[in-house]
Amino acid sequence: MTVQQSIQTKIAAALAPSHLEVVNESHMHSVPPGSESHFRVVVVSDRFEGLPLVRRHQTVNRILEGEFEDGLHALSMQTLTGAEWHDRGGRTRASPACRGGGKAD
Repeated sequence: MTVQQSIQTKIAAALAPSHLEVVNESHMHSVPPGSESHFRVVVVSDRFEGLPLVRRHQTVNRILEGEFEDGLHALSMQTLTGAEWHDRGGRTRASPACRGGGKAD
């Protein structure tokens, strides 16, 4: 199972999201081709209802503890309730370009 598949499977099982995106953004960073070290996730789950943003992120980080131990380096998160997702029109924010690690503009 790839890291991307593992992330998707674990989040789906733990949070029963109504919408889930798991995007491997490793190619945007200074890592070898084929790496699975940088991801962006969009998780829409009513289980986030009443939780502040930091608590939502802590929840996802706990779910993926094993992946971090195995080399997951960076995880960008958008954690929303169903109502927040609806208010946003079902749109996500794109990740900014990496400017670190010697990557050219």
